[in-house]
Amino acid sequence: MSPVDAATSLHRALEAGESGSALRRHFTADAVTVERPNLIKPNGARTPLAEMLANSEKGVGLLASQKYDVHSALVSGDTAILRLTWTGVLRDGKQLVAHIAQFVDTRDGLISAVETFDCYEPF
Repeated sequence: MSPVDAATSLHRALEAGESGSALRRHFTADAVTVERPNLIKPNGARTPLAEMLANSEKGVGLLASQKYDVHSALVSGDTAILRLTWTGVLRDGKQLVAHIAQFVDTRDGLISAVETFDCYEPF
Protein backbone atom coordinates (compact mmCIF):
# COMPACT_ATOMS: atom_id res chain seq x y z
CA MET A 1 0.00 0.00 0.00
CA SER A 2 1.39 3.42 -0.92
CA PRO A 3 1.79 6.09 1.78
CA VAL A 4 -1.08 8.11 0.24
CA ASP A 5 -3.32 5.02 0.16
CA ALA A 6 -2.51 4.32 3.82
CA ALA A 7 -3.44 7.90 4.80
CA THR A 8 -6.65 8.03 2.77
CA SER A 9 -7.68 4.59 4.02
CA LEU A 10 -7.48 5.95 7.57
CA HIS A 11 -9.44 9.07 6.57
CA ARG A 12 -12.22 6.93 5.02
CA ALA A 13 -12.40 4.77 8.16
CA LEU A 14 -12.75 7.87 10.35
CA GLU A 15 -15.43 9.28 8.04
CA ALA A 16 -17.31 5.96 8.37
CA GLY A 17 -17.33 6.40 12.16
CA GLU A 18 -14.73 3.76 12.99
CA SER A 19 -12.93 4.25 16.28
CA GLY A 20 -10.87 2.52 18.94
CA SER A 21 -9.51 -0.93 18.20
CA ALA A 22 -11.17 -0.98 14.76
CA LEU A 23 -8.59 1.62 13.66
CA ARG A 24 -5.58 -0.39 14.89
CA ARG A 25 -5.26 -2.12 11.49
CA HIS A 26 -4.00 1.17 9.98
CA PHE A 27 -1.03 1.58 12.34
CA THR A 28 2.27 0.06 13.39
CA ALA A 29 2.45 -0.89 17.09
CA ASP A 30 4.75 2.07 17.80
CA ALA A 31 2.74 4.68 15.87
CA VAL A 32 2.57 8.24 17.17
CA THR A 33 0.74 11.43 16.21
CA VAL A 34 2.39 14.83 16.60
CA GLU A 35 -0.03 17.77 16.53
CA ARG A 36 1.62 21.13 16.15
CA PRO A 37 0.10 24.00 18.20
CA ASN A 38 -3.37 25.06 17.04
CA LEU A 39 -6.59 26.61 18.37
CA ILE A 40 -7.79 23.39 19.97
CA LYS A 41 -4.38 22.29 21.30
CA PRO A 42 -2.41 25.50 21.88
CA ASN A 43 0.61 23.55 23.18
CA GLY A 44 0.36 20.83 20.56
CA ALA A 45 0.59 17.17 21.54
CA ARG A 46 2.52 13.96 21.02
CA THR A 47 0.20 10.98 21.26
CA PRO A 48 1.11 7.26 21.22
CA LEU A 49 -1.15 4.69 19.55
CA ALA A 50 -3.12 3.57 22.62
CA GLU A 51 -4.05 7.17 23.39
CA MET A 52 -4.85 7.88 19.72
CA LEU A 53 -7.31 4.98 19.69
CA ALA A 54 -8.91 6.12 22.97
CA ASN A 55 -9.18 9.68 21.65
CA SER A 56 -10.90 8.41 18.51
CA GLU A 57 -13.64 6.93 20.68
CA LYS A 58 -14.11 10.29 22.40
CA GLY A 59 -14.28 11.94 18.98
CA VAL A 60 -17.11 9.68 17.88
CA GLY A 61 -19.04 10.87 20.93
CA LEU A 62 -18.51 14.53 20.01
CA LEU A 63 -18.94 14.41 16.25
CA ALA A 64 -22.05 13.67 14.22
CA SER A 65 -19.83 13.39 11.14
CA GLN A 66 -16.45 14.27 9.72
CA LYS A 67 -15.02 14.58 6.22
CA TYR A 68 -11.48 14.72 4.87
CA ASP A 69 -11.09 16.44 1.49
CA VAL A 70 -7.58 15.86 0.14
CA HIS A 71 -6.59 18.66 -2.25
CA SER A 72 -3.12 17.39 -3.11
CA ALA A 73 -0.77 14.61 -2.15
CA LEU A 74 2.91 13.99 -2.75
CA VAL A 75 5.07 11.03 -1.86
CA SER A 76 8.66 11.22 -0.67
CA GLY A 77 9.98 7.76 0.10
CA ASP A 78 7.68 6.25 2.75
CA THR A 79 6.02 9.60 3.57
CA ALA A 80 2.77 11.02 2.19
CA ILE A 81 2.51 14.80 2.28
CA LEU A 82 -1.12 15.87 2.14
CA ARG A 83 -2.90 19.21 1.88
CA LEU A 84 -6.48 18.73 3.01
CA THR A 85 -9.54 20.27 4.58
CA TRP A 86 -11.22 18.56 7.52
CA THR A 87 -14.83 19.36 8.31
CA GLY A 88 -16.37 18.09 11.53
CA VAL A 89 -20.01 18.49 12.47
CA LEU A 90 -20.63 18.42 16.21
CA ARG A 91 -23.67 16.64 17.63
CA ASP A 92 -25.31 20.05 18.21
CA GLY A 93 -24.97 20.84 14.48
CA LYS A 94 -22.08 23.31 14.77
CA GLN A 95 -19.34 22.90 12.20
CA LEU A 96 -15.57 22.99 12.64
CA VAL A 97 -13.25 23.43 9.66
CA ALA A 98 -9.48 22.99 9.61
CA HIS A 99 -7.07 23.45 6.73
CA ILE A 100 -4.32 20.91 7.26
CA ALA A 101 -0.82 20.01 6.14
CA GLN A 102 -0.26 16.41 7.13
CA PHE A 103 2.88 14.27 6.93
CA VAL A 104 2.13 10.56 7.17
CA ASP A 105 5.09 8.21 7.61
CA THR A 106 4.56 4.56 6.76
CA ARG A 107 6.38 1.31 7.33
CA ASP A 108 5.37 -1.95 5.64
CA GLY A 109 2.16 -0.30 4.39
CA LEU A 110 1.05 0.85 7.86
CA ILE A 111 1.10 4.32 9.39
CA SER A 112 4.01 4.75 11.79
CA ALA A 113 3.68 8.50 12.42
CA VAL A 114 1.41 11.41 11.59
CA GLU A 115 2.58 14.99 11.97
CA THR A 116 -0.21 17.47 11.47
CA PHE A 117 -0.42 21.26 11.18
CA ASP A 118 -4.09 22.19 11.70
CA CYS A 119 -5.25 25.73 10.91
CA TYR A 120 -8.81 26.06 12.24
CA GLU A 121 -11.28 28.59 10.92
CA PRO A 122 -12.77 30.77 13.69
CA PHE A 123 -15.48 29.05 15.71
